[in-house]
Amino acid sequence: MTAAPSRPPLVCIITGEPSGDLLGGRLMDALRRATGGTVDFMGVGGESMAARGLDSLIDQRELAVMGFIEVVPKIPRILRRVRELTQTILDRRPDVLITIDSWGFTKRVHRSVRAASAAAGWKVPQLHYVAPMVWAWKEKRARDVARTVDHLLCLLPNEPAYFERHGLPVTHVGHPVVEGGAGQGDRTGFRASHHLGDDSPLLVVLPGSRRSETSRLLPVFGEAVAILARRHPGLRVVVPTVATVADQVEQQVQSWAGTPVVLRGEQARYDTFAAGDVALAASGTVSLELAMAGLPHLVAYRVAASTAWLFRRLTSFRYANLINYVLDRFVIPEVLQEDCTALTLANTIDTLLTDASVRAGQRDAFAQAMMLFGGGEGLPSDRAARVVLDAIASGEG
Repeated sequence: MTAAPSRPPLVCIITGEPSGDLLGGRLMDALRRATGGTVDFMGVGGESMAARGLDSLIDQRELAVMGFIEVVPKIPRILRRVRELTQTILDRRPDVLITIDSWGFTKRVHRSVRAASAAAGWKVPQLHYVAPMVWAWKEKRARDVARTVDHLLCLLPNEPAYFERHGLPVTHVGHPVVEGGAGQGDRTGFRASHHLGDDSPLLVVLPGSRRSETSRLLPVFGEAVAILARRHPGLRVVVPTVATVADQVEQQVQSWAGTPVVLRGEQARYDTFAAGDVALAASGTVSLELAMAGLPHLVAYRVAASTAWLFRRLTSFRYANLINYVLDRFVIPEVLQEDCTALTLANTIDTLLTDASVRAGQRDAFAQAMMLFGGGEGLPSDRAARVVLDAIASGEG
């Protein structure tokens, strides 16, 4: 047991992409609630964490890369950033290091800090928030995580067992989607401000938060929108986006059918979820927000052909979507890789637009899934904050 620090605890939070940034922002809020505001932060984040006062050590946009092949050109810069972060952590000596998601990047930070701190005769508790998908990546990844961090915070109830068998302390905290504002958008206000009648069809398009995603999905999404606009002459399109890709999205959707409107900001996104009829989304965390909002949707994804080949060789999974996974059935259509064509996307969205029973079936399934994502009493971020503060109090690395 170590003595309590005389200064406020310094918490280092490192995230690699926008979804992790949202979790980081909520964790910062929860830690401030738990400590009465007597806590300081350092680390890497995006818009959400910056809004809470974090001065990010590096630009998070440099780290948002998806895919085996796509990441290769970025490796030298990523490794340089790992070295820089490690040195800053050694210099400032936070009371805890917690990384969020982006395991390909954050595991390198953990290993680098572990080695450098040992050489300096210093120990820091090292935690990771959001378990890598070992149910897809096979058992080897669970061992990898257990050897790298001191404690793991999981979002899903079935995840701890994969890691506990390797001796890693694990806490199931629940999924933060249940505490977000995704289900509290303003449908009436949004439709009124955009001159949409209550029966005007509105398609929400979410092409991703990484440039590697948007560069592959924006063209095919645009083609699908063109098909849908011909079938539904009154169709309107709204494209919520984030800072990491906003300039690219705004430039490319200008030529789309459906008079697309590009919006930034968390509340604007939630308002579109409330106002929309269906959504076309890049596969990822946003699907959980759409489910929380009750917005029927499909998920789509494309990576380089070589990445897809490697992924299929190295993984074993039935579902790409978490809601489908926790319910163990295909509730949300997954239109992936070779199947991700404009016609397939348009036909699937068409079914959602025109068949009320399909939309109702999705909404019923969303409610079931949200019950499983809760994780118990209280907010997931508050449970995560307790784990972080316990790690600081114990000083165990």
